[in-house]
Parts: sequence; structure tokens; C-alpha cells
Amino acid sequence: MRFLRVPLNRIDQSVRKLHSSPHLLPPRGSRCLSFDHAPSIPELDAHDLVSIENKGHVRQVHDYLRSHGALKVKLGFLDPDSDYLYQLVLSLHKNHGHGLPSTHSLTKGWFWDVRPQPETIEHRAISETMSNFPWHTDSCYETAPAKFFALHVLQHDRFGGGTLSLLNVDRLLHSISPWAKLALSEPEFRIAVPPEFSKGNQESFIGSLLSTDEQGQHVRLRFREDIVRPLTPRANSAYDELMNAFFQHKKTKIQNLRSEALPQGSIILMDNGRWLHSRNHVRDPGRHLRRVRWDARPFQKHSGHFAEV
Repeated sequence: MRFLRVPLNRIDQSVRKLHSSPHLLPPRGSRCLSFDHAPSIPELDAHDLVSIENKGHVRQVHDYLRSHGALKVKLGFLDPDSDYLYQLVLSLHKNHGHGLPSTHSLTKGWFWDVRPQPETIEHRAISETMSNFPWHTDSCYETAPAKFFALHVLQHDRFGGGTLSLLNVDRLLHSISPWAKLALSEPEFRIAVPPEFSKGNQESFIGSLLSTDEQGQHVRLRFREDIVRPLTPRANSAYDELMNAFFQHKKTKIQNLRSEALPQGSIILMDNGRWLHSRNHVRDPGRHLRRVRWDARPFQKHSGHFAEV
């Protein structure tokens, strides 16, 4: 084995340079989960439920969602009722202007329990089966999709299935042309509403796949291949370009969060329009996640350029 000799004064200079550049250091109490060929996802600890009363802790969550679009929180306590997540969303609303969640049911309120259900002839969400769930953004079949969602792992898959895979939208869009981005931002796509989420007689609507947020800082994507259909030649060409880029990125740019990366007691929070996600086959019938979506926003007309992507 060979060792590289480095003068101590060079090491000392490097350490001083690092500490003189605070923006290079993660905030206290945080870590970054590093992945090859993909942006890192920050990680925070919440040692107890009192953490949620710390405004600095909540601000870190908000700042990481704004800068990275994703965050993992590791709970240091048992939380079967998801009290931490409930209080966190309330605090993000009160202190940082996030919209409140939509109500899933009269019994569970904001929360949706994601676990395999017994086989029935009724329509069920794919998330409630043990099947693969292809790449998508949440609530993409809504005219106003949720900006954020979170998953609280109450029981991870103990048999190695149910892997959550992520693909960064900013990176994906960076590889397609400005023309395609503009075409994807036009309301020239028919988006079907899955039967299990149908409300009344609306089976589909016409809209765009890309939108900028209110500040024009980030581009939002909505996507689920099985329910999107281009309606014009321009839309079809742009969609083909998006899909070609997507298939290329799937080869090298995916982050796979297996059970060891998201064990029981973990929470992952995502900016819904800045990350595509999928799930492979669930092997454990006892797998149990709890989901909340919040801050629903209509897709806005593009600002005329996509320089930030």
C-alpha cells in the first residue's frame, strides 16, 4: 500500500479555507445523503417531538425544500400517529406561507395510509397495491397539483421491495431544448383522471406539463405516462424529446432509496414538481407509509423563457 505525503501546512490552509466559507458547510444537525451521478439529499434529525417547536428546525426544513426540493428527516422517537409531520406542515403554513393540505377522508383528515389492500373488483390507487408504480408526480391528474408531499415510514418493506426511486426534474429538463420546454408549457395535452380519483363526470382535462412557480425560480413538471396524451404535432414532438431524455437519464441519474435508506421512523419530504418518483414491487404485505400532500397550486402560464433550467 502506498501513502501520499501531504505537508501539514497545506492541510491547515485547506481547513482554514473551508471554515472561512460557511456556505460550504451544512447547517448544524444536518447531513447530506450522497448518491453517484445525482444531487445529494439533505438529512435532518428530530430527536423528539419538541423539535417541531424550534423555529430554526422548521426553517431548515423550508430552506432545504426550497434549495434542494427534497429532505429526509430521521425521527428519534416513536410517532405512530405522525404528530411530528402534522405539526411540521402546520408550522410551514404559519411561518413560511405553505398552503394547507387537502383532506383525504373524514376519518384520516390530511393523511393517506399507503399499504397493500385486499384484492377487490373496485378501482384502487396503484399505491395501494403491491405492483410496480411507474414514474410520476403526485396528483398530476389535478388541475392544481400539490406542490409538496411527504411520506412517513411506519413500517418499511422487510423483504427488500418497495424501493422509492427519484429522478431530478431540473437535470432532466436541462437536457432538452428551450423550444421543447416552451411547447411542454402550452395547454396542448390531454390528461386523464384515473377512475379511482374521478370526481363527478370529469374524465380528463386539457393542460400543460410544465409551469413556473410564482417567483419564476423553479420549473414544475407534472407527469404520468399512462394518462398523458399530446394533442398537437408540436406537443407530440416536444413530448418525444422529453421522453428520450427521460429514458437516457434513467440509466445513470436515478437515486434508489431502499429500506435501509428509509427505515421505520424516517420521513421524506419532496417538492412534487421538481422530482419524479417511482416504486418497484412491494414484497412485504405489512409495508405501511403515511402520506400527506399540501400547497396545491394551479399550473401557471410560462414566463416566456426557461433560463433557470
